[in-house]
Amino acid sequence: MDGIIFDVDGTLWDSTDTVAESWNKAIRDGSNLDITIDGERLKTLFGKTMEQIYQALFPQLTDTEQKRIGDLCFQYENALLEEKPGTLYDGAAETIQMLSRRTNLYIVSNCQCGYIEILLRTCGLKDYFKDTLCYGQTLTSKGQTIRTLMERNNLNDVVYIGDTQGDADACKEAKIPFIFAAYGFGDVPEAETKIDSISELLNMEL
Repeated sequence: MDGIIFDVDGTLWDSTDTVAESWNKAIRDGSNLDITIDGERLKTLFGKTMEQIYQALFPQLTDTEQKRIGDLCFQYENALLEEKPGTLYDGAAETIQMLSRRTNLYIVSNCQCGYIEILLRTCGLKDYFKDTLCYGQTLTSKGQTIRTLMERNNLNDVVYIGDTQGDADACKEAKIPFIFAAYGFGDVPEAETKIDSISELLNMEL
């Protein structure tokens, strides 16, 4: 195997409370919208592209206004995560450290630029991942972003770990195996392989 590619939200960590706090402040500071976003609402949106999140949260706004408010939310989010990072799932740090001794590790996420870097820096995981790529960099489907990362790292035999149906669909598009992180935010009823904790990866033949 050439490597393992990880999703972020619902797979490596849970940042929903911090993200909700930052988005609500950005909305108050940058608009007259009378809405409040909580962590549970965000869990249904994590994994979607930035534009899809904008449309779901601000359907009453024009595309231009959606992007303006959404971009502000992501700016506030990155800033607050430096002070209040997400919480790694139990066993995540140890599992990543041990897996990195066996094979190369990568991250692909539908997040904004800077988000993955904040995770790696604040959680002390930077040294364990060979490369990362996000939607904010590629502006392509997650499946295509996975393929782009694979191509630039000369990867042929990889597996993707994620927690949503969108992740499973992306793996079909990229033509790679998918492992469902059932402890995360989503549900993938047809997943052929699943784990109930990230540490289970250590006992799998990867």
